[in-house]
Amino acid sequence: MDLSKIKQVPLSASQYFQEEIKKKQIVLHHTAGNASAPNTIAAWNVDDRGRIATCITISGAGAKNSYDGEICQAFSSKYWAYHLGIKGEVFRAYGVPHQILDKIAIGIEICNWGQLEFKNGKYINYVDREVPADQVTKLQTPYKGYTYFHKYTDAQIESVKQLLQYWRLVHGIDLEYDYNKMFTVNKKALLGENGLYSHNSYRKDKVDIYPCPRMIEMLKSL
Repeated sequence: MDLSKIKQVPLSASQYFQEEIKKKQIVLHHTAGNASAPNTIAAWNVDDRGRIATCITISGAGAKNSYDGEICQAFSSKYWAYHLGIKGEVFRAYGVPHQILDKIAIGIEICNWGQLEFKNGKYINYVDREVPADQVTKLQTPYKGYTYFHKYTDAQIESVKQLLQYWRLVHGIDLEYDYNKMFTVNKKALLGENGLYSHNSYRKDKVDIYPCPRMIEMLKSL
């Protein structure tokens, strides 16, 4: 991976924890927002949610201040911030001791609107904006009640691939793909076991990332 291509968009030190923790997991998210990774990080800097962020955000197509697939780094992967939001009841339901998994899990945010609804011949996101038809993925089998999703671009998928391969070398994280680990709440994820996961692995109310066939094909290739 060419590390020089990673754009540094530093997050304020008050927005993450400068505490070095051994990483055991990688978690894939999408932002449920627009195409700009720099804008996403800038919004984290001024919100009042506390230290909630991911170290990496990947831009999509159409951002005015970034390019499709650009990797933007808010802070080093050796540090951490909250990004999972797991309630204690989830740990209890699976008979797993509570722990702050955010500390050991590196988060990647993909700029993407997420689930869409087809209304009056248009694809509409959750903030009632239209997404062009050529940016839509239709799933053969609905996922959590949704058939249509905003498309992860080829450039974003390639950037995710490069990051995963790099972090496997740096942090020793297992990248073996498993549908159940990635797209349903999974006990291995909650136990903090080494591996690749998504937000769905910890919370049933999430749809990030969704089972995009092109993303899955890439993950299987690792």
